[in-house]
Amino acid sequence: MEEIEWQAVLEAVLFAQGDPIGADKLAAALELPEAKVTAGLEALQKRYESPASGLTLLHLGDHWQLATKNQYGFWVRKALETRRAAPLSAAALETLTVIAYNQPVSRAFIEQVRGVDSSSSVAGLLEKGLIEEAGRLDLPGRPVSFRTTDHFLRVFGLSSLEDLPPIRPAGGKEETP
Repeated sequence: MEEIEWQAVLEAVLFAQGDPIGADKLAAALELPEAKVTAGLEALQKRYESPASGLTLLHLGDHWQLATKNQYGFWVRKALETRRAAPLSAAALETLTVIAYNQPVSRAFIEQVRGVDSSSSVAGLLEKGLIEEAGRLDLPGRPVSFRTTDHFLRVFGLSSLEDLPPIRPAGGKEETP
């Protein structure tokens, strides 16, 4: 298969997949080396940067996803007649922040940091797909732990968790690791 053809196949698979997919799975499906697939993904991403394209290729950690550009969201929503998702409450944002910066974490840890019951916030974040169960912690009672999802990265426009803004202490000065 020639380069232009396999990039077209790669584009078709990304479109049909809809959800984020790893370069390793794409490489296995296309029967190509992962490095070649990654180079193809990067070439597609660059091609979509053109103002003539309404698409973008998101790099979400170790996954890739074909999506529409943000500036065309109004028209996409209008065409699909979808309503804007309800914004997150302050409690949900606090809970999500605790999880994002400390993951994987148990509900008890979240509640210890926040100082209040976080059951409904965790349930709402799970329902919205912003967090997911990450297994059980090796602690007494083997509590369920939570982590953020690729959907979280996409919603907040992040490529990876390393793109999260730094946490500043109460004095306003940035901590140095």
